[in-house]
Amino acid sequence: MIDPSPAVRVVFLGGLGRSGSTLLERLLGELPGVAPLGEVAHLWARGVLAGEPCGCGEPFPDCPFWRKVGERAFGGWTGPLAERVLALRHRVDRTRRVLRIGHPDLAEYVETYRRVYDAAAEVADARVVIDSSKHASLAHCLAAGGADLHVVQVVRDPRAVAHSWRKTVERPEDGRPMTRWGSGRTALHWTAQNLALDLLARRGAPVTRIRYEDLLAAPRATLADLAGRLGLRTELPFITGSTACLTMAHTASGNPMRFTVGRVELALDDTWRSGSRRRLVAALTWPLRSRYGYRGVAV
Repeated sequence: MIDPSPAVRVVFLGGLGRSGSTLLERLLGELPGVAPLGEVAHLWARGVLAGEPCGCGEPFPDCPFWRKVGERAFGGWTGPLAERVLALRHRVDRTRRVLRIGHPDLAEYVETYRRVYDAAAEVADARVVIDSSKHASLAHCLAAGGADLHVVQVVRDPRAVAHSWRKTVERPEDGRPMTRWGSGRTALHWTAQNLALDLLARRGAPVTRIRYEDLLAAPRATLADLAGRLGLRTELPFITGSTACLTMAHTASGNPMRFTVGRVELALDDTWRSGSRRRLVAALTWPLRSRYGYRGVAV
């Protein structure tokens, strides 16, 4: 096992799903010295227990990268280990607990993640890892547990997010449809996750907010500015205009874009503007939506 005392720098992408976190992770993962890990929160159930594929296409148990990470961190991945972490998550890592994050099992829970981060950085020969788990409660746990953490709050217009959650999207792993939410539920979770991340910032944790729309409007400038804020090298030869060229990444879980390799057009999807539920979502997410710069109802 690796020595758990040295802490690797963790860039944690927080927010609600369908807000562009996977795209941002893939772009940041092209920077020198950065290793994108995908949604580590889902590694235990989807990777260790279910054997779903890594972003490289290999089943998680067969991926050389993750096999080495497991060996360095825990002496190997096992079912009992994954089940233990999932049990800890159920007790410790809950959105309703962010107001009082302390728990007797917090130290063990955070130490498990630190072992994954440290081992992944060692295997990838990186100084920074990216966890795109998104859950604000996990970010609170990691911050309270002493992780060297910088949270990037990824925000997207909630009307666009709700439109995306209503779509039918097949999981490339098995062809099954991804989870769908109604507009009201999406609005509630969008507000809860972003308020929890705002609370984390007020508690003194480093939190940088980035809007998905700004990233797509000016990808090179926006990514360079964010990289500078995170203390990363701002070498962006993989972005030309509105096109990015992505290489393979060992992401343990995430949306279908984690499997994408090659040229990607960075174009904004505005089909949500004709959606029938946008006024409802606008009403339910005000005034937080307005504070993030998403004003208007009918637009």
